[in-house]
Amino acid sequence: MERSGNGADSDPLLFVYGSLKRGMANHAQLQQAAWVGCARLEGLALYDLGPFPMAIACSEPDSAIEGELYTVDAALLEQLDRFEGAPRLYQRELYRLNSREGIWVYVGRSRQVRHVQRLSSGCWQGPAAIFKRGGSPPANDPPRPATAPEPKPPARPATSGPVDGAVAPPPS
Repeated sequence: MERSGNGADSDPLLFVYGSLKRGMANHAQLQQAAWVGCARLEGLALYDLGPFPMAIACSEPDSAIEGELYTVDAALLEQLDRFEGAPRLYQRELYRLNSREGIWVYVGRSRQVRHVQRLSSGCWQGPAAIFKRGGSPPANDPPRPATAPEPKPPARPATSGPVDGAVAPPPS
């Protein structure tokens, strides 16, 4: 896998690996894009930040992440740059898929994930995947925080009349 710097915006393919994938919370951002298929992109490692993942450049031999490819145009790339917080949160970089096609991918910086465990599978399942399937997280994947318990209903105010359907005694 070969990595290039930011190239021309005419490059039509975008690789997504997180909340922009089909079935995820932000997929609607890709309404104007055409789905090409699933892909595996080498040279990146994936980290789970909770509500979304972050891919980081990685030189380890077996590092790769799973995602989806979409055909996009320059206007949609600009819109996605704003949505993804580029260039502050992510950098949009041009990578080579299978040493031939240039594809855009949003990549973070290693300092942004220094306290986060890497997703060894290279595939993000969503922010609540562990709760959907039940059980414990896969090996080397970070545990998900438990959801907060539902709040208790407010206490019923004291009344001088009947409670819960009880009948008041007749007046004397």
